[in-house]
Amino acid sequence: MIEKTYSAGLVSQSFWFTEIRKVIKQINEGKSESEIKKICIEDNLFCTSNEYRAKRIYGYIMNRVRHLEQELIDLFLKSDLSTQKIINLVSILRSDRLFFEFVYEVYREKIILGIPNINISDVNIFFGNKEIQDEVIAGWTDSTKKKLRSCYFNYMTDAHLITVINKEKKITPPILDSAVENYLKSVGDFAIVKAITGVN
Repeated sequence: MIEKTYSAGLVSQSFWFTEIRKVIKQINEGKSESEIKKICIEDNLFCTSNEYRAKRIYGYIMNRVRHLEQELIDLFLKSDLSTQKIINLVSILRSDRLFFEFVYEVYREKIILGIPNINISDVNIFFGNKEIQDEVIAGWTDSTKKKLRSCYFNYMTDAHLITVINKEKKITPPILDSAVENYLKSVGDFAIVKAITGVN
């Protein structure tokens, strides 16, 4: 289920694919959340520069993992890297309403219309529209929106939704693994499937 409130929390985060793989591996080995937290901090599972950073990343990663049902975790464990990255993206889309709406309303629309690129102005227009609709977003600084814009492009690049060629961001919609697609549809996440694939 996608979060109901808007947040600029992604400015403090990264795609963290390697990190979520490590956490899911620990879950698969039967570790509890407290055990995983201890491993992340005391054994420096994420190879961070300090304990504070390790704690923050652990918190963000566990929030994402909590947005994945056991079925998706099982699919993650037996999938190839590309599909694992898509499942990580699903966890991010579910945990961040504004990013989900950007992918659904902007990225998906461009696929439907056959527009090959996505650019900075697309994000700026998106934020401008959201500012009118929501006072929380209207209160964000230009710096915050710039950082979010960069995050959105980085996440989409890491998940292979876009490919940067000669500084142009080319839209490259993935072929969604059928098992993942069927599962998402079975739990009512049709909008996420449409957002990722560009289905009308």
